[in-house]
Amino acid sequence: MMPEEGTLPSAGRVAIVTGSSSGIGRAVAAELAGRGMTVVVTSRSEQRAWATAAAIEDDGGAALAVAVELTDAEGPALLVRRVLDAFGRVDVLVNNAGAGQVADSETLALEDWQRIIDVDLTAPFRCAQAVAGPMLAAGRGVIVNISSLTGHIGLARRAAYTAAKHGLEGLTKTLGVEWARRGVRVMSVAPAYVDTELLAGTSKAGGFTLEDVARRTPMGRLAEPREVARVVAFLASDEASFLTGSSVRVDGGWLADGGWEGMSPPLTRGAR
Repeated sequence: MMPEEGTLPSAGRVAIVTGSSSGIGRAVAAELAGRGMTVVVTSRSEQRAWATAAAIEDDGGAALAVAVELTDAEGPALLVRRVLDAFGRVDVLVNNAGAGQVADSETLALEDWQRIIDVDLTAPFRCAQAVAGPMLAAGRGVIVNISSLTGHIGLARRAAYTAAKHGLEGLTKTLGVEWARRGVRVMSVAPAYVDTELLAGTSKAGGFTLEDVARRTPMGRLAEPREVARVVAFLASDEASFLTGSSVRVDGGWLADGGWEGMSPPLTRGAR
């Protein structure tokens, strides 16, 4: 079956995955590369970006490493310019780079609030703006924002992070409907707790254990990074061609569960 007009097989696409030197981002980059896309790996660390890109190439994929600070005024535009110079196109953007924070709201410092908003909300918006030019001109493109279950609920001691992720969900809806008729689809993926290095650090700050998380999750375990990556890959493919402005919750039933059995005290205090 021939692709529809305006579509492109995955093997011909170029995908930017921000914050892809570890965790979910690294899994997404590997998954997209495994499906034939050329992947642009980004990190603030040049060494980490190159190491991830090299690992992808060792596995038979195609990757380009770009070190970039996405909160810099020109960071997103420079990233996209580098990709266009190298490949002449950008077909997929996965806004994965982000930061978390655990703090009492009444003492949260303004600079800490602003840092999370800048990384988790403003940077994804500016990356979307940067890719919008080439995508809208081509009449096709996909943007996937990595959100969180906290984009749909509130958790104590997560004021900045929850506000940013709620904002990212709203941004997804707005861009999704604004650019739909021009061929660019925008979705979000909202994971619950994923087994990453970041979660290990967050659990210490939040005063909960990974066993607490597993007990609270209806499926009884954490997500693996690749389980999130496979959902991202589906959304980036033409199999999801009628999806835009939507949020896919990869949460093991967390948000569907209105009960309290199995919840431990740390999680009821809002630790994530």
